Amino acid sequence: MMAGFGHTTRTRRTPRSRNRMWPRTGPDRATLGIVGLVCAIAGFFVLGIVLGPVAIACGWLGMGRRWNGSQPLPALVALILGGIDTLLAIIWLAGAATLGNGVF
Repeated sequence: MMAGFGHTTRTRRTPRSRNRMWPRTGPDRATLGIVGLVCAIAGFFVLGIVLGPVAIACGWLGMGRRWNGSQPLPALVALILGGIDTLLAIIWLAGAATLGNGVF
């Protein structure tokens, strides 16, 4: 009876597997990277001023909110394309707000 007691407490002490050590409540990093990449690509065609920052946020969260370590490639590409997309949208809005607006 006492011989099996040590084994049961050892297995009860570490019930989780080694692969999953965080709570699985939100979207994982790979999904955020892919969503950010889709938003960045779609932002080049429509609503770049909105989809660009969304792509930046999804890419940053997909990278794990840090620059060091191994980042997933879609998250890094989403971050870079989202920045380019936002910059182009700001330049386009600044050009549309100039005097004359292409009338003359």
